[in-house]
Amino acid sequence: MERHRRIEIVLGAISPFLLLTLVYLLFYCCFRSGFARRRSRRRGSAECGGGGGGGGLGFSAAAAEGEAEELVVFGGGEDLTVGAILEAPGEVVGKSSYGTLYRAGLQGMATGSVVLLRFVRPACVGRTGEIMPTVRMLGSVRHPNLVPLRALYAGPRGEKLFVHPFYAAGDLARFFRDGVAESQRWEIIRKLSLGIARGLDHLHTGLPKPIIHGNLKTNNILLDSDLQPRLSDFGLHLILNPTSGQEMLEASAAQCYKAPELIKMKDATKESDIYSLGVVLLEMLTQKDPVSSDFLNSRDLCVPTTFKDLVLERKISDAFSSELITRSRSSGNGEGLLVFFQLCMACCSPSPALRPDIKSVLRKLEEIGRR
Repeated sequence: MERHRRIEIVLGAISPFLLLTLVYLLFYCCFRSGFARRRSRRRGSAECGGGGGGGGLGFSAAAAEGEAEELVVFGGGEDLTVGAILEAPGEVVGKSSYGTLYRAGLQGMATGSVVLLRFVRPACVGRTGEIMPTVRMLGSVRHPNLVPLRALYAGPRGEKLFVHPFYAAGDLARFFRDGVAESQRWEIIRKLSLGIARGLDHLHTGLPKPIIHGNLKTNNILLDSDLQPRLSDFGLHLILNPTSGQEMLEASAAQCYKAPELIKMKDATKESDIYSLGVVLLEMLTQKDPVSSDFLNSRDLCVPTTFKDLVLERKISDAFSSELITRSRSSGNGEGLLVFFQLCMACCSPSPALRPDIKSVLRKLEEIGRR
């Protein structure tokens, strides 16, 4: 009896300690679990932000580990191999929140010795099986004014490498920024604008299912050796996850290419593509960067606020470089320049319903070319 009494006393003393220990262990496990989840989310976000690494094709492991390695080729990329792509020395030529663009040299490839490799971080894109229908659709698109997709390499850690041809003439932004003599010629501006509109027209109306470009800007318009423009990055937003797609739109907004309605809407549309096209055409005329102090933001659109007054007062020449206006006047193209500018303003209307569709834009540009 006395022995049982001693056991009850001991258990009575130990029970509160055991209870406190159990509560502490439960709290500690929950804390560690929550911390791990938060750390995982931060790591995933970090992988999908920033500009990427240096000059190598440095892939990072991500949540998509365990995927099968795969190389899917399209027209013009039939002789590409996994080894040729992964072993190609690469030079970084562009960075974004979702990936890195490399200029890479391939050895012994009939498709050309230099290509563009777009590395998309695993945390920013869906799994291979999820995005493959969209990738195959994009890989089938061919037009003289669009940059073709030649292949997709999907790695075992979720990394994605898109293979495109390389254009040594660079992009349209650099063409105007470097002050190339041809950039001041009215006939060159007409040629470029027609090519850009034809490429966008093919995306909007020339396919079984329309493709919204979603990220049209001068940095994404490449030039071949004949100064034919080729739109790149079209449909890329379709394979990015929602967070990365929004980051792409925010970057576009910072550069003044984002339509005002996209502040409330999540998805790009044909009308928002037309808005971006208007800013691109206006940038070609003004020879100014949209984010410069001379390319001011009005409340609703990223165009100089004084341009409307210039049109009404017929002082359109004040908006453009003196060399461009002098050349257009001497060749009798002053009226065409004014009509071109009015088209830009129509494309940049704050109301999507008031913007012309791409067929109307193309017809107007062709009419200007016949003046």
